[in-house]
Amino acid sequence: MKTSHGTTFVSALIATALLSGSALAAPTAISYLTHWSPETVAKLEAAAKEFTAANPDVTVTVRAVPFGDLLTTIRSQGSSAESPTIASIYDLWLPELARDKLVEPAPEANAKEIGSDWPAGVASAASVGGKYYGYPNEIDVYALNYNKKLFAEAGIAAPPATWAEFEAAAEKLTKKEGDRIRQQGFGMINSWAAGVVHPFASLLVSNGGDLIVDGKPTLDSKAAASTFKLYEDFIKKGYTDPAMGTADANTTGPFLDNFVSGNTGMIIMANWWESALKGGLGDRFSDIGTAPIPVGPDGDKARSISYSWLTVVNTGASAEQREAAWKFLSWLNGPSSGKDGASAMSDILLSMGILPSRSSDVTAHAKDLDRDFLAGYVKTLADAKPFPVVLGGQEFSEALQQVIEGIQYGRLSAEEAQANAQADSVSILERAAQ
Repeated sequence: MKTSHGTTFVSALIATALLSGSALAAPTAISYLTHWSPETVAKLEAAAKEFTAANPDVTVTVRAVPFGDLLTTIRSQGSSAESPTIASIYDLWLPELARDKLVEPAPEANAKEIGSDWPAGVASAASVGGKYYGYPNEIDVYALNYNKKLFAEAGIAAPPATWAEFEAAAEKLTKKEGDRIRQQGFGMINSWAAGVVHPFASLLVSNGGDLIVDGKPTLDSKAAASTFKLYEDFIKKGYTDPAMGTADANTTGPFLDNFVSGNTGMIIMANWWESALKGGLGDRFSDIGTAPIPVGPDGDKARSISYSWLTVVNTGASAEQREAAWKFLSWLNGPSSGKDGASAMSDILLSMGILPSRSSDVTAHAKDLDRDFLAGYVKTLADAKPFPVVLGGQEFSEALQQVIEGIQYGRLSAEEAQANAQADSVSILERAAQ
């Protein structure tokens, strides 16, 4: 009996140990929040499955929301059970997310990797207070996109290099039927903050100006006055029709439709929308040319605004989830996860026409980046000025959107828009800094 009881007791201990071991061996589940399309999400899910195959202790699920819901989702869910472990964010949001302790600083090994394997300017956009908070992935710049066929029909031999040439081309490209603009020379976006502000800011920096310097708004400068006036002139002279420019970050709406259908001669837009253009134009995609931003009267060379995205880790996740998340991000953005020395992240980005930012990815994808449409953007990188990443940056961008749209719809003169923009910006940035 003693032997029987002893055997039973030992068997029970072994069973308990096995059950405990099974529980400990259960995979750590992490989630990844993005704003990408279903087709791109599928590519990310495929990469996640490959990671799990090599790391069965970690499972990764991907969730997508529209761009307009991305920041509110991160903020509203906070540290709740539904909160994503990893999130893709626009660099403008980082200072406030870091201040509110919603994102975790990168562990030492990951921070060292970020600091050494990305260009300093790109890596800096992923940092606050000297700490890196995530892996940079895409970088976006702006260029002039133009319809070669419409240029030929209008007798325009080359894309405009200066503002004077820009305005002359817009005039030649504009066609009217009575008071209605049938074909606009230049398309301006409305109804979407970044889409409104970034083209304006690219013209501003190509005119020798800046949005913010040393944390202070500089929209009261001579260069800014000229840029507001340029917008006003295009509207008053009928080279631009606001009704043709409604857009959002997911579909680009009528703004894209009018460019694709040949109702718009020129636009200023970022490299990431190559895939949308290809989808809309099909065989006519070769009609689209890319050129540097025209240089203004006070500018010294063609420049563009640049901005980037990064992936961050939620401070509210468990220690096991955070550790797994950083491990996954290191692999996803590293040279062993993709093809021929590229990262899986860069392969995903290039499928959308987005420029990868890791130095080794730029080398690995040299041939892809040399294709006609993207080559024009790659050339602008060296002289690009990063969009200011400051506390209050999103509110600053939305306030500037409102005054630019005020010009578009005739509610504000250029002088009024400039005065309002500077006053709003000073108030917003001072309040955010408190």
